[in-house]
Amino acid sequence: MSLIRILLADDHGILRKGLRLLLEQQPGMEVVGEAADGREAVRLAEELRPDIAIMDISMPTLNGIEATAQIVKNNPVVGIIILSMHSDEGYLVRTLTAGAKGYLLKDSAEADLILAIQAVAKGRPFFSPAIAQTLLEDFVRQLQQRGLQDSYDLLTDREKEILQLVAEGRSNKEVANILNVSVYTVETHRTNLMQKLNLHNTAEIVLYAVRKKIIS
Repeated sequence: MSLIRILLADDHGILRKGLRLLLEQQPGMEVVGEAADGREAVRLAEELRPDIAIMDISMPTLNGIEATAQIVKNNPVVGIIILSMHSDEGYLVRTLTAGAKGYLLKDSAEADLILAIQAVAKGRPFFSPAIAQTLLEDFVRQLQQRGLQDSYDLLTDREKEILQLVAEGRSNKEVANILNVSVYTVETHRTNLMQKLNLHNTAEIVLYAVRKKIIS
């Protein structure tokens, strides 16, 4: 089994040291570099081409969200996992829009980090359980306040399939290959389901799927 090559980016040296110690005890994982600020993270990601980058949001010179966007633009296959103290949806939307695949709260990082790396390395998104639960509770509360039934039931079976595959981070072309349909058909269903659910971009699709526990 090939090693998962990991870049650590956090301005706190003690935290980076702790993460390195944790990861280097895991078979199949290798820390290939460390960055103390966002610009260094972008440079090292370009130089080292890691499989995974673990990124703090609050870093000097360039924050983790902007650094994520630059790294993903230069090398879309890098799986970015955000470490954050913030559990509100605003940060989640911004990081997902930037291209992150995982979002962990720092107070649960030790328990969840290995699972997150394994999931993101396989192309699947990963969120701290507390994040997923908060999103679900907020979603249910919004439905109750607006007197709405579950909008998921408005979707056709095919739209539900496409919703999950898109939320898992797959491109329209990949979805088309999995379902043995044309890219045009996928795009049409994707547009329809977004209209039915009042979603506007891929980040919102992912958040919806997490709230609904379609993905974990």
